[in-house]
Amino acid sequence: MHSEGPQVVHGTAELQPGVKLHYVEAGQGPRTVVLVHGYPQTWWEWRHVIGPLASAGWRVVAPDYRGAGASSKPQEGYDKRTMAADVFRLLREHLGVEGKIALVGHDIGMMVAYAFASSYPDAVEKLVLMEAPLPGTRAYDDLVATPTLRNAAMWHFFFHNAENNLAELLTAGRERPYIQHFYERLGFDQGAIGEADLDRYATAYANAGAMRAGFEVYRAFDRDGADNRAALAKTGKLAMPVLALGGASSFFAPIAEAMLGEVASDVRVGTIPRCGHWIAEENPSALLDELDRFLG
Repeated sequence: MHSEGPQVVHGTAELQPGVKLHYVEAGQGPRTVVLVHGYPQTWWEWRHVIGPLASAGWRVVAPDYRGAGASSKPQEGYDKRTMAADVFRLLREHLGVEGKIALVGHDIGMMVAYAFASSYPDAVEKLVLMEAPLPGTRAYDDLVATPTLRNAAMWHFFFHNAENNLAELLTAGRERPYIQHFYERLGFDQGAIGEADLDRYATAYANAGAMRAGFEVYRAFDRDGADNRAALAKTGKLAMPVLALGGASSFFAPIAEAMLGEVASDVRVGTIPRCGHWIAEENPSALLDELDRFLG
């Protein structure tokens, strides 16, 4: 474990006026792997895997997506195609990454990673998707329409969409307990995200505009679903190999094959043992084994 984080280089790229993307980078390898975090997290969720991937010969890039961490929190642009375009511009225009990448997305980052692979298929060699329902699929529609699941894993989809900025009003000044409940409720190993990690996440989400940006990511799901359906109709299923990974005690693995089969033609599914939703933190060694086998 690398509890204090790996040796990383921090950078910030100005993509357009008012939009800067913070990222960390490690390794000098000829192949690039891009790690896209979820909610309510930042690049820090990858702290245990960045160092080993860099040591294995990868150039590792882990951005804070639009609205999270040290990246800008603009008023708009939280549909996943725009967030994916941010990452594409970061790689091409600022980091000089020209060849195909391996792309790994978790939670909201999975939605961004799918949008990236769908928008820029020639830029992605292999795709790893973890722990999120994908808007625009039948599986997503079934999940959010099922009352028992809505009350358990998915209730926040609805709270974040409440009218009159209710989510902002009720979480202002209570960012730490609000995001902490996600780690506890969706985790198997309750010690995987420790007090120091919680401090780091809570500080990031207490920054001006951060909670609103996090909610906007969810408020864009209807748009994302429409975008995903349109892309599928226009260009067909993803052709690159896709690995879907879910925690053994989470909702994802049982639905992954059917859900991702709707949008990709070459899908394999893996289950991470002793693990809930927070794969990279709860069982990073098992994740690294899966990535090693899949990415080569």
